[in-house]
Amino acid sequence: MTNEIKFEDALSQLENIVEKLERGELSLDESLAAFEEGIKLSRICSKRLDEAEKKIEILIKGDDGQLEAKDFNLESPKEVVS
Repeated sequence: MTNEIKFEDALSQLENIVEKLERGELSLDESLAAFEEGIKLSRICSKRLDEAEKKIEILIKGDDGQLEAKDFNLESPKEVVS
């Protein structure tokens, strides 16, 4: 498992593992291996979410260091003329 996996792919794989575990059809060894893989995937997802949160926080922090409420927009900001 690599940390280079996309968030969406890791989440999808994690959901598949949870479904397999919930069905209860895996052997004990298979369940343990799936659980271990699920833990790795959940850590990757958590790390990606933390990184995204920090990036957003940096983007909306004002010059004075205070967080400013701004709309999150993936497009480049446009000047608003009053």
